Amino acid sequence: MFGASHTGQSSHHGRRDSIHRRQAPESTGCNLDSQITIKAPKTNIFAGLTNDEAAAVTTFLHAQESLNLTAAANATSWDNKIIVVELLQPNKSDALSYLASRSAAPTRHARVLIRFGATLEPYLQEYQVGPLPVVNGSTTLAPLDYIYNKGKGYQRLHDVDTDAIAAFTYGIGAKLGDITKQLLNGTATGDANGTLAIAGTTPLIHDGENVFQWNQFYALHTGPCEDEDILPSGLMFKADITGRDPSKWSVVAWQYNGIFYETEAAFRQAVNSSSFVKPGTNVDGDWACTDYNNDPFPHDELNPPVPVQPDGTRFALDEQEKYVEWMDFSFYLSSDKYYGTQLHNIAYKGERIIYELGLQEALAHYASASDPFQASNAYLDSEYGFGQTNWQLISGFDCPAYATYLNTSYYTGETVHTHPGSICMFEFDTGYPIQRHTAASYVSVTKNIAFIVRSVSTVGNYDYIFDYEFYLDGSIHVSVRASGYIESSFWATNTGAEDGFHIHDHLAGSMHDHVLNYKIDLDVAGTANSVVKTALVPTTKVSFIASEDDGKLNWDANNAVMYSVANKDAPNKYGEYRSYKIMPGKSTTGNRNHLVMENSTTLGNSVNWATHHLYAVQRKDTEPHSAYPYNGRDPNAPVIDFAKFFDGESLDQEDIVLYFNLGMHHIPDQSDLPNTVFTSAHSSMIIAPQNYLLGDPSRSTIHQTRINFVNGSVTDALTFGAKQPTCSVDLSVTAPNLKSFVGEVYIEKYPYHPDAQLVANPGEGSLGGLP
Repeated sequence: MFGASHTGQSSHHGRRDSIHRRQAPESTGCNLDSQITIKAPKTNIFAGLTNDEAAAVTTFLHAQESLNLTAAANATSWDNKIIVVELLQPNKSDALSYLASRSAAPTRHARVLIRFGATLEPYLQEYQVGPLPVVNGSTTLAPLDYIYNKGKGYQRLHDVDTDAIAAFTYGIGAKLGDITKQLLNGTATGDANGTLAIAGTTPLIHDGENVFQWNQFYALHTGPCEDEDILPSGLMFKADITGRDPSKWSVVAWQYNGIFYETEAAFRQAVNSSSFVKPGTNVDGDWACTDYNNDPFPHDELNPPVPVQPDGTRFALDEQEKYVEWMDFSFYLSSDKYYGTQLHNIAYKGERIIYELGLQEALAHYASASDPFQASNAYLDSEYGFGQTNWQLISGFDCPAYATYLNTSYYTGETVHTHPGSICMFEFDTGYPIQRHTAASYVSVTKNIAFIVRSVSTVGNYDYIFDYEFYLDGSIHVSVRASGYIESSFWATNTGAEDGFHIHDHLAGSMHDHVLNYKIDLDVAGTANSVVKTALVPTTKVSFIASEDDGKLNWDANNAVMYSVANKDAPNKYGEYRSYKIMPGKSTTGNRNHLVMENSTTLGNSVNWATHHLYAVQRKDTEPHSAYPYNGRDPNAPVIDFAKFFDGESLDQEDIVLYFNLGMHHIPDQSDLPNTVFTSAHSSMIIAPQNYLLGDPSRSTIHQTRINFVNGSVTDALTFGAKQPTCSVDLSVTAPNLKSFVGEVYIEKYPYHPDAQLVANPGEGSLGGLP
């Protein structure tokens, strides 16, 4: 059974009661498994639909004859089917009224995504269903258009026939079998006899009315690690897959070893010529696998340090409502199929400071001057789903063994999938103090304890660690780290290092950008806020960002400019604006990342959120997200175009939303083999109080000391009531249970069998794709 342990103290009421219960216990005995529970002050209106709600909406949709739906289990690409049923998040005005106890909870509606395949021009269409629960005669179906600035929640699809495309692609592979045996020592047949795979570029290439895709041959892995991403062959072809009739599809170009050929005949002629260069292949081996390499570090046979929490958790949890209190913070969590873990109604010292904080989109944009496959690749990862790929965490490795775990769920293909233990929460000693000072007669130092909410999403070849970190000084750090296999390119003998380093026999590290966009809706002393610009010139110069016309911002090259959000009508006792500042945090790449190619021809208007570091806009219910998961399906006519958010509206004492970008400019080198490591791919942002309080709030922790001394002799050591645990700890409780991995659990919603749970490996059992 996964989820939070409830073996600790009973629930309590009020923040101060919570603080009192965190005082040092009278006993110094250990109670490692204790979990403080609490009842959330309000129902979590941001949480997803219940299983019963999702099932009822699915049944309701199948009863709508105009949709002509086919059950997902039976649907082909030529049928209409349900892709997603999830909660349509409430409008902020309604949510705030409820949270302030001025009204009942907002009416719930479902957001529905349907793929219409029974047409020569297949498309996606967004709908809303409500009010919920479903009641005959009162629940209605309507297009969901108002949150999409394309004018409608509609996106055209050009590659819905994935089975036909695969058959066509591997048909080309089989036809070229004599050549691939000669050059690559294998064949791509698409069946068990094949030793090569074929992968296509994303997004599709639109040229007028025609649709193209580059495809490359890859060696299949032969060992225990699935490492095809670093086994490219350099043999690729460009296919015209316009329309839905495979008989009209064709191959229009070839390339091998960096040399372009207009026809298959020209390529064959070159291969058979005496001057043809056969550079070799990337061959699977130990170099490509993440397992132990039998080259041990000195003393590595000894066990590393193990953290414990001697008194159990020091945070309170309502697992059902996904509500958390830690020290002076409180917040709600939700998990979304596309956007992953989101935080809501973050309060500090009983006052809301953030209404919404969460990931919006992540971009991995590749580039090449000589490799058309890599030049065409640019991934918008929300389509693959940060919640959908948010798998179970490995205790003792992804998170400390003592962490508290929560499950996440999402709807896809008329099933609800649950990922056990896919969010972890834990306190952590950062290993450096939050405060320290040595004076002539004393030294003062305070422990720096952070509270972390973590999830990991594996999107294709990359694994992202997403952290929300809370600190005793009232700051919140948003952090992302990247690992996994790089998407590499073939080291062509005639191109040199223009696209990246030569990192293995026939392998190049393909340069690319990672840009991850976050939304933060700050409410500082209310919703009427302004954006403050504080510059050092060298005096302190304070000004305001007046309107959205000036709302696209970049960090100063010397960090001499800071941005914050304040309520000008609520200064502190000294006349300074109480505010929260936002600034770059720890990063391995300088943390000044936006897309290098500001006018991307690959993704067009779908990535207008990636051109700057920071954005400020006036909040609207019609603009809940900066991006749409399927924008890449028609990049130049995206469902949400972030550039349209900037229409000159005032930022003076308005409800303001900030969007910021994290990321890395990645030029893979040999240290990225077999995997990129988190230590060198890290980016973060800090949201911290600025004149918000009249002092440092970390003075409220008792876990500090002041050591007084005279002439080298300690006269007193103050511990402020903190007691060091002296109990014995059985370290076996800190050992991870590595056989507890489940994968995912799913329940079919049509037909609905609420007690019929199925278990599958990650990604199996899913009918949620667009095909």
